[in-house]
Amino acid sequence: MFLTKTKKSFSLRRGSALAEIVIGASIMLVGLLAINASYNTYIQFAFSNQRNIEANYLLQEGLEVFSFFRDVSWLNISRLSTSTTYFLDFNGTSWATTTSPVYVDGIFLRSITISDVYRDANDDIATTGTYDPSIKLLTASIDYWQGKATTTKVLVKYLADIR
Repeated sequence: MFLTKTKKSFSLRRGSALAEIVIGASIMLVGLLAINASYNTYIQFAFSNQRNIEANYLLQEGLEVFSFFRDVSWLNISRLSTSTTYFLDFNGTSWATTTSPVYVDGIFLRSITISDVYRDANDDIATTGTYDPSIKLLTASIDYWQGKATTTKVLVKYLADIR
């Protein structure tokens, strides 16, 4: 009688061990799949962040080019129309403005608009008031395809005649 009881108890534990192995393997599989999904998401964000960083550098570069134009002569800036969107073109040795869209690396569309600046009675910059011909407002924007939509970033800078 004692033998029968032990045999039955041993047989039940053996079946439960198999169930524990199946459950443990399932938990490990789910864990590995979660790690794989997390890694894939991390890689996607890393690649998208690379484009964001490049877009920010291109925006800053665009505004720096206009600072260079100003350093050569304020007329390079003051002669540009405030109702036109400009694009920058680099021919390998010098920069130029153009009204035709120019894509950087075939991905980024960088544009710059110029606005007049006005001053109020306190000589502060205002939306209306007296026109100040020695300062312009530059608005640089960059558009690029990211994921399933177009991303647009904008950077604004005041540029003054430093004569």
